[in-house]
Amino acid sequence: MKFEWRKQEKELYLPKTKPVEIEVPEQKFYTLSGQGDPNGQQFSEEVSALYAMSYGIRMSAKKGLIGKEPFEYTVYPLEGIWTLSDEAVAAGRAFDKADLVYKIMIRQPDFVTEEIALANLDQVAKKKANPNNQNIKFEAIEDGKCVQMLHVGPYSEEGNTFEVMERYCGEKQLSRKTFAHREIYLSDVRKVAPEKMKTVLRYSVK
Repeated sequence: MKFEWRKQEKELYLPKTKPVEIEVPEQKFYTLSGQGDPNGQQFSEEVSALYAMSYGIRMSAKKGLIGKEPFEYTVYPLEGIWTLSDEAVAAGRAFDKADLVYKIMIRQPDFVTEEIALANLDQVAKKKANPNNQNIKFEAIEDGKCVQMLHVGPYSEEGNTFEVMERYCGEKQLSRKTFAHREIYLSDVRKVAPEKMKTVLRYSVK
């Protein structure tokens, strides 16, 4: 049976359009870190590199080349952790996409070990050249206690959803651990109209 994260892990990836609290366990990712406006060519190439590596794992698993037996699954969605540069925060500058600091990532199945992940990096890099291949890392990340909510609409209107989440945290006496937040992209920007795009917004709380 094919593993579908949309069906088996709804709690993590398909929240409602209202805030909820969730405990996010440790997960394994291919990651790439960067800074600047995500609308440029550099960011697009970084995303392509992550997907190439992730599909390399998927195909090897499907053929039974890794893991204990053949395993078919849907590649996890692109995610990103976003914040602002220390310089921008210290200077109190108005929001500028050039000041964004990010770590984009795609989750990998639990059976993927560091050895498997690094071997796949080498194999895919030989077939699909990308200047970002050498910067991809394999990391385990645990978000812990979080508040998350589904945002429907363009990225430029995420502020409205964050306001709803902030009010929820105030009512529940929760506070953000850091200024950074996570976004999980459920829609393909090439195929979905901006007003219909779905993005999970999440941040760690205490």
